Amino acid sequence: MSEISQLSPQPVWQFFDKICSIPHPSKHEDQLAQFIVDWATAEGLSVKRDDIGNVIIKKPATSGMENRKGVVLQAHIDMVPQKNENTDHDFTVDPIRPYIDGEWVTADGTTLGADNGMGMATCLAVLAATDIEHGPLEVLLTIDEEAGMTGAFGLKEGWLDGEILLNTDSEQEGEIYMGCAGGVDTAIDFTLERETLGEGYVGKTLQIKGLKGGHSGVDIHTGRANANKLLGRFLAGHAEELGLRLLSIRGGTLRNAIPREAFADLAVPTENTDKLAALFSHFEALLQQELGAVETSIALAVLDLNIEEQALTSDVQNRIIATINACPNGVIRMSDDIKGVVETSLNLGVITTEENTMTLLCLIRSLDDSGRSYVESMLRSLSTLAGSEVTFSGAYPGWKPNPDSEIMHVFRDTYKDIYGRIPDIMVIHAGLECGLFKEPYPNMDMISFGPTIKFPHSPDEKVNIATVGLFWEQMIAMLKAIPVKA
Repeated sequence: MSEISQLSPQPVWQFFDKICSIPHPSKHEDQLAQFIVDWATAEGLSVKRDDIGNVIIKKPATSGMENRKGVVLQAHIDMVPQKNENTDHDFTVDPIRPYIDGEWVTADGTTLGADNGMGMATCLAVLAATDIEHGPLEVLLTIDEEAGMTGAFGLKEGWLDGEILLNTDSEQEGEIYMGCAGGVDTAIDFTLERETLGEGYVGKTLQIKGLKGGHSGVDIHTGRANANKLLGRFLAGHAEELGLRLLSIRGGTLRNAIPREAFADLAVPTENTDKLAALFSHFEALLQQELGAVETSIALAVLDLNIEEQALTSDVQNRIIATINACPNGVIRMSDDIKGVVETSLNLGVITTEENTMTLLCLIRSLDDSGRSYVESMLRSLSTLAGSEVTFSGAYPGWKPNPDSEIMHVFRDTYKDIYGRIPDIMVIHAGLECGLFKEPYPNMDMISFGPTIKFPHSPDEKVNIATVGLFWEQMIAMLKAIPVKA
């Protein structure tokens, strides 16, 4: 057990420490899911996995609470696998290495997985507790939330009995969420044509690193730079001037994370190598001037490269560079109804190159289906102009706020009783699974809350220690305050 297991509240941190020790990136949750199933079985709890792989655990009401409405505590099992370039870590094999950094817990060179491991640990700690008052209780742990919400999509009616769902996937203590954005994945595919280079070229790699990255929903309005867009900007401005011949581009790793790094392998005429280095150095200084207040560690470099493949034809190269440079990115529109909340956004999250294909992966988020459709139409038009193919997949609905939510009022009043103030009632510009749960369980009353987590989906991810204690305190008080069945 690591040092974090001694933090308070100890039951929560001990479970989180164990979660960190078992690899569980998206698509690779089975080892952790099996541990949870085995643990619940040993505890004498009713546990099962549904056809898609979600884990559902049931615990009877404590004495005197049998007449309360049933509650579902919900978290997702998987975590976002992001690491720094110089960190040697295999998320499918290696444990996360958490450590205490002042008032926070963070990880050594990787994402921490507090999103949503801290919520999952809290759910398990409630199940393990013998001194918490609660009505009929269920815990739903879904799979693959970060990479497609497969578990939420696959959840069927009839598996859950509760009337209330408490989602633990929020990331700011003192805020309660009662709505979220929907989204859709977008792939723009280019068929590559290549040709042999003539004499007089040398290979170079343009490298952009050191950006903060972050969550493409909750961080999209913060002014953080997108490495893919920065690379496209440079190439659009200088590829023709320098006679560059593009070999490949790669940038970002997840469509729901703002890309921190991007790379372009290219061939440059020998006589232009010094000019390329000078222009890229000038571009770095320009970005530091433009973005330095937000991006404090921007690092650009030109590296030597052995040319081992043919270059893209000029036509394909020009269309790709133009598309990356012209692709919308960031906040598209702020909400008119909810002050300070992003309504619609787009993240150009990943660029990959295979021998014959280059793919741009984007994630559109919107509180409004019409806003999502508008951005889809923009990308469709851009793809038409570029001569590429665009496909949309994995669309998930938003979670429409219900101002009459009973459980929202219970949480608000309970929070006020504890702390003497009313929590902020929010709608989040990120995809929570609650919108999907409304399909099989349309009458379920839902809210989302959690401890303070900064920089999720990036290696800078950290969770505030004190707010974990507040979150635990709120969870205990909420379960005690659940209304009586009608």
